[in-house]
Amino acid sequence: MIRAYRPDDLETLKAMTVVCFDGVSIDQNIEAKLGRFGDRDWKARKAEHIREDAAANPEGILVYEAQGKIAGYITTRMDHDNQIGHIPNMSVLPAYRGQGVGKALLTAALDAFERQGMTAARIETLEQNDVGQSFYPRAGFREVARQIHYAMALKDRKL
Repeated sequence: MIRAYRPDDLETLKAMTVVCFDGVSIDQNIEAKLGRFGDRDWKARKAEHIREDAAANPEGILVYEAQGKIAGYITTRMDHDNQIGHIPNMSVLPAYRGQGVGKALLTAALDAFERQGMTAARIETLEQNDVGQSFYPRAGFREVARQIHYAMALKDRKL
């Protein structure tokens, strides 16, 4: 069952995000290459993305429940001026993958985009995310660009 996000879901969604983005997070990649920095690890930084999504557009978060437990979620943002819906984050717990949870969440988000007058939708994934690399094209998304992410420890800067 898909339902609207509630503020008391936030901690669960943040914990789910850490589980689901392990191995496919830019923040984790940075930490693997540069080491840990600051007071927080990649998990805390990635979980913070969900708090930011909830602060920016709580109505754009959909939660999938199975047997009374959260199995997945999707966050959305809408650029009304350009009629583009964006999906910043989507997670389905491993135990619920392959059961249509992701498909249901993505369908609900795309339906919401259409209701709000969006004419296009975008989502991004890392090259190392095999699930995203296969799921999104099957849903109708087409690859439109590749981006390279760089990071450095400021102590190593050359300028």
